[in-house]
Amino acid sequence: MGDSGAKNGGFRIKTKELTQMALLTAIALTIFMVEAQIPGLVPIPGIKLGLSNIVTVYAVFVLGPKKAATILFCRVFLGAVFSGQMSTILYSGAGGALSILVTILSRKFLTKKQIWIAGVLGAIAHSIGQMGVAVGVTLTPGLLVYLPVMIFIGIFTGAFTGLCAQFLTERLKR
Repeated sequence: MGDSGAKNGGFRIKTKELTQMALLTAIALTIFMVEAQIPGLVPIPGIKLGLSNIVTVYAVFVLGPKKAATILFCRVFLGAVFSGQMSTILYSGAGGALSILVTILSRKFLTKKQIWIAGVLGAIAHSIGQMGVAVGVTLTPGLLVYLPVMIFIGIFTGAFTGLCAQFLTERLKR
């Protein structure tokens, strides 16, 4: 009876960790849903602040890659279900997968004072993943003309979300 963990995908999750992951997923999902109601900053589809990525970057650096990926993909799936836009799974899923992969890799060489860089790299990767799906779905390579704009804006939004994640990491030390 002393085991308060559950086996999940090859790693053990204790009740406290599961609760923490659920809370972070709920926070990320809430941010995602609120941000979806905000009109776009620029008249280019797919460009937004990506504030829910604050939670993802924070989770990668504090909880580790597997738990962060679980939080991300739960948020992507639930975001698609709750928004009623199932295509979100394709776009957010591809962007999120590439983004978290880059963030996990950058975790290996960045310090806790450089988390903002992971935010920038992740945002750039997210734009590339999202654009890859857009070109693949529409069979319109001409969409790639928007990629430099998306990357340019992603540098700033990624720096912001990365700085927020870095601030959280410093303030919420266990």
